[in-house]
Amino acid sequence: MPTFVNFSTYRFLPLTELKPLRARLLARSGELDLRGTILLSTEGINLFVAGAPAAMDEMLVELRAIPGLHDLAPKISHSDHQPFTRMLVRIKKEIIAFGVEGIDPGKRTSPKLKAAELKRWLDEGRPVTLLDTRNDYEVKLGTFRNAVRLDIENFRQFPAAVEKLPAEMKQQPIVMFCTGGIRCEKAGPFMEREGFEQIFQLDGGILKYFEEVGGDHYDGECFVFDQRVGVDPSLAETENTQCFRCLTPLVAADQDDPRYVPGQSCPYCYKTDRERMGETIARREAAIARVTNPLPGKELYDNYRPLTVTAAHEGMTLLDFLCTVFAQTPREEWQALIDAGQFLDGEKRVLAADETLHAGGRYVRLLAATSEPDVAADIRVLYEDESLVVVNKPAPLPLHPSGRYNRNTLQNILNLVYAPQKVRPAHRLDANTSGVVVLARSRHFAGIVQPQFARGEVEKVYLARLQGHPPQDHFTCDAPISDTAGDLGSRVVDEAGSPARTEFTVLRRDAD
Repeated sequence: MPTFVNFSTYRFLPLTELKPLRARLLARSGELDLRGTILLSTEGINLFVAGAPAAMDEMLVELRAIPGLHDLAPKISHSDHQPFTRMLVRIKKEIIAFGVEGIDPGKRTSPKLKAAELKRWLDEGRPVTLLDTRNDYEVKLGTFRNAVRLDIENFRQFPAAVEKLPAEMKQQPIVMFCTGGIRCEKAGPFMEREGFEQIFQLDGGILKYFEEVGGDHYDGECFVFDQRVGVDPSLAETENTQCFRCLTPLVAADQDDPRYVPGQSCPYCYKTDRERMGETIARREAAIARVTNPLPGKELYDNYRPLTVTAAHEGMTLLDFLCTVFAQTPREEWQALIDAGQFLDGEKRVLAADETLHAGGRYVRLLAATSEPDVAADIRVLYEDESLVVVNKPAPLPLHPSGRYNRNTLQNILNLVYAPQKVRPAHRLDANTSGVVVLARSRHFAGIVQPQFARGEVEKVYLARLQGHPPQDHFTCDAPISDTAGDLGSRVVDEAGSPARTEFTVLRRDAD
């Protein structure tokens, strides 16, 4: 025995004082233990509400007390459970989103055709075009036989779909329909404005048709926007459900499909791991294209470059520190840059050459009105999960801020794409070297992956073109590499340095 009454109704009329009206309806709904949705707008009211029979009678009295709604007659159906999870009363710009200016159903709509009259037309075989104005996922559960389907995802796409209809339809009699009639109130006047000459709208929509004449000339069920998902021509709830992820209604055969996992996927939205990865990569590369056009370092900006003072430099003057750490630059050049006011402390105070520095202190070099050189930005994402990002870095592109580059670096570009996360390279790759770079998406994962590279536990393979011919096809270089940079930043062979081993294999020998 059904224990819940379901109201579905709307009315286009001028409404004012929406906030007090919202508060009143929300409070009354709470008192009556109702659930559902009421949408209020200056253009009218739209509601789907369910509750106990006596409570719904009282709610109808409340609604009819609103000026202009004295004769409100909702469409009524019954269910053995509450089809809504909560009660919402919202103020919206439109009670049915359409987005077309100048359409006012409160002043004028297309002629309405009663359900019995439409049935008579169809029984007689009249030449009439039935136009389904609903979304594609609604149509999936059922529609009128031979109806024209627009294949739209939402009602805002309706105007564009109408543009694609055959020109000869403008002279044909057209009966449009939707679930309860509200969309046709806007769709009809719009089509008339576009030159369609014989437009009718099914009064009360499919639900009123079911209520008054049953399911003649209709195949399947009617999708409804509550937990019932679908109702049959007797307005009884069916066994269909709905995909939590893509909202597609699912019939019994869909629910038996192995790709249907309640709350996760269905046959219509299921993706393989490869397909999901492809979609993720496409989104990331589109984001990379947006943040690199133009390049982030192209516009002039003030670049504050940090200076790290370690315990080994404690008590040094600024000039001595710079000459020690950056020995490749002459002392006179550093003196000129200091005199130009390029070095500041954490309070943005300009430092003198004899300023004493302290380990751990905050010091920066200001490069005012900086514009960075162009770089290659065709960064390709190869893999991504919650811990790692793997990309193919083009060349030239610095991995992280250095020299003339700060914003036009791989790390900064990816930080813009993955914000608020900050990616951390797990290893190094020279600016002029292209190839695979692994980056961690958090400090935690960096702490796991970076040491694996540092300990030599990751095998790295480089493909290189050489000028000249190695004497053997296979050979090994295991000379230690210095921890100290050379004059030009290169790492030199040093017997006291870190162990290093590189195995070489000639793949092909060309003429040169």
